[in-house]
Amino acid sequence: MANNRVKELWQCGEVAYGAWLSIPSSLSSEAIARVGFDYVCIDLQHGLIDDPAAAEMLVAISCTGATPFVRVPNNDAAAINRALDAGALGIIVPMIHSSDDACRAISSCRYPPEGTRSYGPVRASMTWGPDYFETANDLVVCVPMIETRQALEEIESIIALPGLEAIYVGPNDLSLSMGQPPGPDNGGSYQEAYRSIAKNCAARGIVAGIHGTAELAPKHVDTGYRMITVSGDLGLLRRAASQDLERAKR
Repeated sequence: MANNRVKELWQCGEVAYGAWLSIPSSLSSEAIARVGFDYVCIDLQHGLIDDPAAAEMLVAISCTGATPFVRVPNNDAAAINRALDAGALGIIVPMIHSSDDACRAISSCRYPPEGTRSYGPVRASMTWGPDYFETANDLVVCVPMIETRQALEEIESIIALPGLEAIYVGPNDLSLSMGQPPGPDNGGSYQEAYRSIAKNCAARGIVAGIHGTAELAPKHVDTGYRMITVSGDLGLLRRAASQDLERAKR
């Protein structure tokens, strides 16, 4: 029987640390996944990755101890189903504005009678075992993104939904919706929202996740976030290349 490491960490009250992938490469995906991250997320919304590349990346990640997540392009049942059938164990859904939006996303991740997911686990059943259908609804986690003022206003109704286990804050878009520039840790109204989301989630027993950095991780943990993205392939590549060039020129 397969397991979802991220869900196991949450059940123990621990923090799951992850990495973000924007580059369509199974090699770099596996290299990052083998570092020891609890989850690795393939970004189909803003990353330059299509479905065939994502399928290969999921194969690479599932060979490691990291839980494979996919951020789908939008709240579309077909996109969610494709990612799950390809082997994702976690789905991050962007631009969730309301409890109705979140309810649709959760339903798309669950087989009937709990949801509306269509049956056809092309690769998932090969990867996660012959009992995949029986265990999928417990194995898979759906994580709606809170990244707009409207979602913030409806946060209490969103986190009260049956079947919701976690939400994920997008700091850049949430900042933009509040009239602030994009940034991982703005002040003012963003900071108030950032703390309020964590507090509301803790009161409901829901995991609060956030897109962050390694430097901000301790602050996020202290605030109550338990799903924290701390690194990304493109940023790692640029920083390492820049450091090498700087050292060479010195």
